[in-house]
Amino acid sequence: MTYFESYGPDRSTDLGPDPTLHDPVSITDSELGAWTEVRRDSRLTHSAIDDFTYLMERVQLDYTTVGKFGSVASDARLGPPNHPIERPTAHHITYRADVYDLGEADDSVFEWRADQPIEVGHDVWIGHGATVLPGVTISNGAVVGAGAVVADDVDPYTVVVGVPAAPIRRRFSAETAARIEATEWWDWDRETLAERLTAFRDLETFLDRYSPDAPEQSRDE
Repeated sequence: MTYFESYGPDRSTDLGPDPTLHDPVSITDSELGAWTEVRRDSRLTHSAIDDFTYLMERVQLDYTTVGKFGSVASDARLGPPNHPIERPTAHHITYRADVYDLGEADDSVFEWRADQPIEVGHDVWIGHGATVLPGVTISNGAVVGAGAVVADDVDPYTVVVGVPAAPIRRRFSAETAARIEATEWWDWDRETLAERLTAFRDLETFLDRYSPDAPEQSRDE
C-alpha cells in the first residue's frame, strides 16, 4: 500500500499499480492499495482502501477500512463523526474550543471517534449517497443500496436498503455465497486473475473450477 500523511493536488493519470487520484482530493493519514482510484472531491481521513478498490466523486471516509475490489459510488459517506450528545450542547464549542479561542481542544472526543472504526470487507458495493455510521462492519460481498443509512452490521453477500438499512435479499444462497467466499479470489495475484477472468463472467463456471469443493481436474481447464 501507498501511505499518504497528507496529499495535495497535481496527480491524475491512467489506472496503474500506483493509486490514481483525480484532483482535487484530500487524503490525510491514509493508505491506498495497488490499482486503486479516487475520484475528484473525495476525502480520506485515517482510512485505508485495499487493492482495486475505487471511490467515485465526493466520497468521504473517516476511520474506515475498505477491502479489495470495493466499489463506492459518489456522495457516499462512511464514518461521519459523531457528536457528544450527552453534553449540554453537541456543538464544536465543547471539544474544538481552540478554534473559537475559548481554550484547549478536547482530545478525548477525537479518541472516542477513532475507537468506532468502520470495517468493510472485499467485493462490497456501496451505493450512491449511502451513509455508513461509525462502528459498523460490512462483510464480504455485501451491497448497500443508494441512499441507505447503515447503522448495524451487514452479513456476507446480503443486500440492504432503506433508512435505517435493512436486508431485502441475498446476492446468492447461503451455500453459494460460502463457496464463493471460500475461494478467497480477492487474494489471487494479477496473473491468476488474468488467466481466470472469463470464469468470473459465469457463476457456475467459476464455482465448478475454483471453489474448494470443485473436482481437482476442473481447476486447470
